[in-house]
Amino acid sequence: MDKFFTQKICDRCGSSLDGGRIMSMFNTDCICMACFEKERHDKDYDKAVEADHEQIKKGNYNFKGMRG
Repeated sequence: MDKFFTQKICDRCGSSLDGGRIMSMFNTDCICMACFEKERHDKDYDKAVEADHEQIKKGNYNFKGMRG
């Protein structure tokens, strides 16, 4: 199984991932929901989402993110 689904702590803050996890839009970090909320308020978040969507349209489902 992929490390994303088995790791126990957030790559960004070190907190438990028991409350949920998501892949960062900026890189390949597996982050907790608290870090995701902080990330959503980053000034470049919308650009990161758009870059991800453009890569998916091109068939790249493994985009490393804008800062990856």
